[in-house]
Amino acid sequence: MSKIHKKSVREMNKIERKKNSLAAKVFNASAVHSLILGLICFVIGLGMYMNASMQETMKEAYDNAYESLESLKKEVDPGKYSKRTMEIYKEHSNEKADESYYAYFDEINNDEDYQRMLEILRSERTDEMSDFFFAVADEKKGKLVIVADTDPRPDHVYPIGRQRSVPGWFQRYFFKRGNGTFPRTYYFLPNRGVICVSGAYISEGDPSAGFLFVVVRASDALNGVWKFVVQYIVAILFAILVMGRVMAKRMEKTLVKPINDIAKAAKAYATDKQDGKLDTEHFSLLSIKTGDEIENLSLVMSDMEKDLAEHEKNLTRIIAEKERISTELSVAAKIQSDMLPGTFPAFPDRKEFDIYATMDPAKEVGGDFYDFFLIDKDHLCMIMADVSGKGVPAALFMMAAKIMLDNNAMAGKSPAQILFDTNNMICANNQEDMFVTVWLGILEISTGKLTAANAGHEFPIFKRSDGGYEIYQDKHGFVIGLMEGAKYNEYEIMMTPGAKIFLYTDGIPEAKDAAGNMFGMGRLVASLNKDIEISAEQTIKDVRFTVDKHVKDTVQFDDLTMLCMEYKGK
Repeated sequence: MSKIHKKSVREMNKIERKKNSLAAKVFNASAVHSLILGLICFVIGLGMYMNASMQETMKEAYDNAYESLESLKKEVDPGKYSKRTMEIYKEHSNEKADESYYAYFDEINNDEDYQRMLEILRSERTDEMSDFFFAVADEKKGKLVIVADTDPRPDHVYPIGRQRSVPGWFQRYFFKRGNGTFPRTYYFLPNRGVICVSGAYISEGDPSAGFLFVVVRASDALNGVWKFVVQYIVAILFAILVMGRVMAKRMEKTLVKPINDIAKAAKAYATDKQDGKLDTEHFSLLSIKTGDEIENLSLVMSDMEKDLAEHEKNLTRIIAEKERISTELSVAAKIQSDMLPGTFPAFPDRKEFDIYATMDPAKEVGGDFYDFFLIDKDHLCMIMADVSGKGVPAALFMMAAKIMLDNNAMAGKSPAQILFDTNNMICANNQEDMFVTVWLGILEISTGKLTAANAGHEFPIFKRSDGGYEIYQDKHGFVIGLMEGAKYNEYEIMMTPGAKIFLYTDGIPEAKDAAGNMFGMGRLVASLNKDIEISAEQTIKDVRFTVDKHVKDTVQFDDLTMLCMEYKGK
């Protein structure tokens, strides 16, 4: 599916530009935000309106119930009937609510005062009342027991003694003793919607004496809500149109026009630069006095125009300097690379051993180095070293250290003596306190005896002729370059045909992936042991492949240097 092409401002016609202008966007944004704010205010206002209406309805219900109760008490005693109803109910509450159960209440139904009470209650009922009945509570069982119901529909009248179960919150809210006045509330019933509830206690503070219940549907209490909604929507739409138009006009004067002036000046500036014109003025001629960020932008652009010519001169000089430095670094990298053995096989006429090494600097030049050379026909010297720091300083220090190590080794000294003399030579004039870690070993080719010393470098990894690769935890001496007179210990290992040694710098085990997980010694040894029979060159290539697979696209932060030597003997 081809991508939909979106026109640029330059490709738009006049109508499209006006439609996508800042003024149009300001108007649209104002309208949208005003609409959102209006909706929020509408919801809040509607909620407050509905709550006030239902509160007023509940107050009217309470007043009606209280007045009805006062009228009722002047002619009959309602408490007498609630008390007698509860007596009969408790005596027969375990029986099935059928005709025989309701027959127990006939004595109350046949009472003239009870019928008079019913007439008074029915006369007090209003059209707004959804329910208006006299009941008493069984707090233990959570039930209402009807004493008198005023529903005008014969088929919907609750008979005296009718039991209605009520939820726990209803009991705690309405049956709580000590209430001075009957509570007022509204809540939702699945089959009836939102209803407003109030009433009056027969005896204040004693719910067990019974109470008049008044229920009003919320729809009856909110007859005027639609009128409120229509008026509010009309007012909001009118306010949005007026506010959007006013803001669009203001933004056009204080924002759109100044920005267009800056854009025209920028276009003229670019045209003059393309034509090769110098010392031209564009932004300094603008007269923008908005007193805000737009004015500040025009002043900044004016300053930029004045300074850009000087910046261009500086940029040309910097680019030339950068190219010179890049060339010099390339030459330095080539010199550093040429100082390390890089031709393989290194000793094609020597069949007693096979050796291979690589060094990949993290920057153009690095501080790691390796070396190997024949001291005489029967002695092979191998060096693996890591200079503190990176870049040009580390590379210079590396070259000096390599030359000193090579010269001392060629003098026929032992590994410990080579490290000792090199350390003293470097410490004599090391003002920058740089140092180098070194592993140095001399192989007696005829016998396979390897004599080595370690100046703070990584542990070597050996492979016996009859086994796999294992880390050899030799005793470390102090790093070279920081403490004059430091002593170094030697150790010997007999290498038999098929034995190998693998040397490396800390850039290998400390190589990290994107999550910061190091490659580690475990992965290094496992990579070496995947195939212990391959050549020294293939061993190093396999390790590098495994490291690259671990780090993936993560930028290399340290030099990666490795050396592998296989002793084959005679």
